[in-house]
Amino acid sequence: MSRGETMKDSPFQPIEPGRVVAESELAVAFYDRFPVSPGHTLVVPKRVVACLFELAPEERAAVWELVAVVRERLAREYRPDGFNVGLNDGPVAGQTVMHAHVHVIPRYRGDQAEPEGGVRGVIPEKRRYR
Repeated sequence: MSRGETMKDSPFQPIEPGRVVAESELAVAFYDRFPVSPGHTLVVPKRVVACLFELAPEERAAVWELVAVVRERLAREYRPDGFNVGLNDGPVAGQTVMHAHVHVIPRYRGDQAEPEGGVRGVIPEKRRYR
C-alpha cells in the first residue's frame, strides 16, 4: 500500500482508541464523531479511496463483514428497535468525507415522528410511496 492509501492519511483521523468499536485486517469501525443517534458507527476500509466500489473485492467483503459485526454489537449494547445502514456515494449523494464509509445507525422507537420511508427520506418528497 502506498503512503496515500493508508489510514494515517484518512480524513477521519485522528481516531481516538476509545472510539474504535471493531477492527479487521482491512477495515475499522468507530463511533461517528457527529452521531445522529446513540451508537452511530462508521465502518471504513483501511485503504483510503473515495468510493466503496473502487475497493478490491476482498476489501469490500471486509467492510460488509465488519458491518455485520458492528450491527450485532450495537444490538446487544444499545438495544435499538431497528437500524439504518447505508452510504453516500459521491458529493451529489451527500458524501462530504472522501474516504468510503458505511453508516450503521441504531434507530429507536419515537426518535422520529414518522420514520416510514427510511433512507428514501434523502429526497423528502419521495419518502412516502404508499
